[in-house]
Amino acid sequence: MSDFLERMKEHAKSEKMTIVLPEGEDRRTIDAARQIVAEDLADLVILGDPDAIHVDGVTVIDPKSAEKHDAYAQELQRLREKKGMTIEQALELMDDATYFGTMMVKMGDADGLVSGACHSTANTLRPALQILKTAPGTKLVSSFMVMCVPDCPHGQDGTLIFADIGLNEYPDAEALSEIAISSHASWKALMGTEPKIAMLSYSSHGSASSDHVDKVAEATKLVHEKRPDILCDGELQLDAALIDEVACLKAPESEVAGDADILIFPNLDAGNIGYKLVERLGDAQAYGPILQGIARPVNDLSRGCSADDIVAVVAITAVQAQLTA
Repeated sequence: MSDFLERMKEHAKSEKMTIVLPEGEDRRTIDAARQIVAEDLADLVILGDPDAIHVDGVTVIDPKSAEKHDAYAQELQRLREKKGMTIEQALELMDDATYFGTMMVKMGDADGLVSGACHSTANTLRPALQILKTAPGTKLVSSFMVMCVPDCPHGQDGTLIFADIGLNEYPDAEALSEIAISSHASWKALMGTEPKIAMLSYSSHGSASSDHVDKVAEATKLVHEKRPDILCDGELQLDAALIDEVACLKAPESEVAGDADILIFPNLDAGNIGYKLVERLGDAQAYGPILQGIARPVNDLSRGCSADDIVAVVAITAVQAQLTA
């Protein structure tokens, strides 16, 4: 277990939150639930068939027959009335475990939700955006991975954040600046220190010129304008962001170069490929995708996740819930 995950688990235990898992039909959910209960990380609600799901210490709810099914539907219809939702549509959506679980979070019956083992990111994110909305002051929902690289001198004891790795395909300069600002808040919430953010490109401080480079440079400028307190620099090549010797050559006056904790990738291709390269070739632990910018904690899982991955994301979600409670 990485030091990061150990800290998250200890933090989760300090004030237990209620986390809902909508995918009770998936064996990995059940295996993870038993481990979460054994480690006392969270109070769990699993959505599914109570006759088929047997985990000691866990509440199991069938959304279709739940006591609050109709009350949730009435509130959902009220929330979405201006979008044309009828009570019939809301009642039907409350049969869906992800929508039901998201309403549990909205109504205060759960503190966070973790899904995605057998559902797409869209199926996890759509109810969250419709029901929970974005957090105050946040313009964009994005995602990040916490990367824990063994025997690594970079980041905080080998722990870094990579963003965005799962949602925004081709962010413009404005979106990139919002991803950076959200990632700064996520780092402080999870790590408790002041991070340094590198806005990545194939260019460092004007070593190349193109619209792609200009976008990253403009995003950096926007971060400085919106949040002058944040340590952020770009555009920077990856080696300039992480390696002191390279930073001295390519960005000698930078306060970030050579010492970055957060890597903001210019598009989803780069972010997704980058984290998987580090995970597979660097033997890193990759925790996430973690969503940022939603009013209450909702997190997505990779469909290739293991039970251990679910345990890790539940612990992180619990910590996020403590901070938003």
